[in-house]
Amino acid sequence: MVGKKRSIKHVTDNGEENLSVPPGFVSLTSLTLKKIVTGQDAATEGECGPRLVGVPVSNSDIERFKTSFLQRPWISHGQFEHVRHQDDSEQIEVNLKVPVGVPLPKGVIRGCEDCHDCVKVTARWHPEDSYLPGVDDAPVFRPTEEEFKDTLKYIANIRPRAESYGICRIVPPPSWRPPCLLENKEIWEASKFSTYVQKIDGLQNLLLKRKVSRLHENMETEMPKDAAILELDKAFDLVSDFERGPEFTLKSFKKYADDFKVQYFRENDTVIATGQNQREPLIARVESEYWRIVENPSEEIEVLFGTDLANQTIPSGFPVAASRATNMGKYNEYVKSGWNLNNTANLYGSLLQFGCYNSSTISVPQMFIGMCFASQCWRNEDHHLYSLSYLHMGSPKVWYSIPGKYCFKFAEVVKKRFPKFSKHPKLLHENVAQLSPSMLIAEGIPVFRCLQNPLEFVVTFPGAYHSEFSCGFNCSEAVCIAPVDWLPHGQNITEIYAGYCLKTSLSHDKLLLGAAMAAVVSLWDSFANKSFNSNIRLWRSVCGKDGILTRLLKLRVKNEGTRRKYLCNTSMSRAMGECDVATKRECCICFYDLYLSAVACSCSPNRYSCLRHVKQLCSCGWRAKEFLLRYEIRELEFLVEALEGNLKALHRWAKSIQQLVSGHAQKNPNATSSNGTSRDLANGMGSNASGLVMPGEG
Repeated sequence: MVGKKRSIKHVTDNGEENLSVPPGFVSLTSLTLKKIVTGQDAATEGECGPRLVGVPVSNSDIERFKTSFLQRPWISHGQFEHVRHQDDSEQIEVNLKVPVGVPLPKGVIRGCEDCHDCVKVTARWHPEDSYLPGVDDAPVFRPTEEEFKDTLKYIANIRPRAESYGICRIVPPPSWRPPCLLENKEIWEASKFSTYVQKIDGLQNLLLKRKVSRLHENMETEMPKDAAILELDKAFDLVSDFERGPEFTLKSFKKYADDFKVQYFRENDTVIATGQNQREPLIARVESEYWRIVENPSEEIEVLFGTDLANQTIPSGFPVAASRATNMGKYNEYVKSGWNLNNTANLYGSLLQFGCYNSSTISVPQMFIGMCFASQCWRNEDHHLYSLSYLHMGSPKVWYSIPGKYCFKFAEVVKKRFPKFSKHPKLLHENVAQLSPSMLIAEGIPVFRCLQNPLEFVVTFPGAYHSEFSCGFNCSEAVCIAPVDWLPHGQNITEIYAGYCLKTSLSHDKLLLGAAMAAVVSLWDSFANKSFNSNIRLWRSVCGKDGILTRLLKLRVKNEGTRRKYLCNTSMSRAMGECDVATKRECCICFYDLYLSAVACSCSPNRYSCLRHVKQLCSCGWRAKEFLLRYEIRELEFLVEALEGNLKALHRWAKSIQQLVSGHAQKNPNATSSNGTSRDLANGMGSNASGLVMPGEG
């Protein structure tokens, strides 16, 4: 085993981890671990010890991985530059402990002749072979009542102290006690959800056992050879062998999960009678046994979980305006709270509302129903967004994180372990196998640990790879958010997605323009009405000549202008108008979002490309192509000037935007907006600014 192990003292001394839970678990004796290093590196709550330094790795593949992107000046690589200068004098071989395909005895038997929701566990935990990864704890934050009122402001305030860990935990004030709608009888006992089967012993080799699931539907369309190759690469949508499990209600699934845990951690092959004073196994024992199963399994351990339940019968655990629980006035504060994940993605200052199309679910909270050992393997969020996760009820979750600036180095380690990534590096943006923290630390990648208890939040930061597993039955909920400081991460990853021909979940150009328009309206209102509030303060902080929003929009407009200069002319272009505002249009070659511009040809009316792949669109002559433009470059440059503070530009763009919003309101008189101008802009900004009065006009 590479890497150092964490002393069990590191965990058991933390009173928060010795939690009482509903009865049904046996008492366990003390645990003896092999090759344990005493907990000198343990960190106090809210603080972290020094960075763990491992053995550096070769950079040759990293350079190859980054070569194409280093030629793109619009992608910022500064945050990854330290990867390029690592010493490659030593390498560590990563060997598979359990060869793929070698069968293990079944340790879990699910169902019987009489029912599908019972479980018999023949496997035993192995304390003598268990170990705890030697990782430092991520910081823990405890906001005051006042600090807790503004969700995004609080996350922004803790970011400088937490982002370097990739993750942090937020413990709400004692007054935070929202009702959990999942406990309502009609949901707890009657609503059913589908489960998936997860073999914990195979998570370390998950990618080696994955298979090609389907070809993208566009493969059916005739296309040039080069484009077909790109589509075939994209079609390698490798999904895990998670087969469908039985359906459960929350009540029956909790019984299944509790039975599994009691049997697995029983002593002397006997399930000891339980009572109100019995306690479940310590988190340390569950965590150490989990990594033994992942890295050195002796039996096949099969668990169940439910995930992405937003479109199924299990609703959000938070109260919403239409829920029965919200009829009581005492719950109104939770219906409107920014920490209610149904609201978080659309808070003022979160930019997702500008970039989502009607079909997008990226801003919809997702439920996860887990049991002991149920896992989500290493991954980062779509578009490197923030994520906010809340544990409604049940046993704790153990999280691990890798800071976002180490994502290229993580890619190097994964490619070393799974050579197929050298040919298909785009797969690194899918879920990755459950690599152990000890192995990653030995490769020079810092890993941090976070223990999430019920009623607590976990934040993951842009680009950070993270994984987690459950210590028993639990119900959690998570959503993505996009504060303004996320914009540079989003712009970088959008270009990288296009380089790998990966589909996107939102339109970054639509989001960027929407944020700029919201800023213009707010800044003009501040100037015209001499007003000032927290919303205006937000936009002022990101505008001006050096503001992050101004700089990113200016760079995007410059790149768009360069491409148009060498490709487009007046006779071959037309305005997009209001067409396809609600529908996401993508390049048929690289899946780049076509919000600002697109190329079409009469030979294939429903087929479009971005400006970079106009030659691959079809074999027709150049003059057969038509360029669709939402805004003229001069209009976009004028918008940049407005953000920089030019009053003439600010006034005329604000006037044009107000006309767009007014026009949308007239066409949709029944549309309601919970977020004022921002939401109206998100709905109404689709038409072009052909009515914009430019300098010297009117």
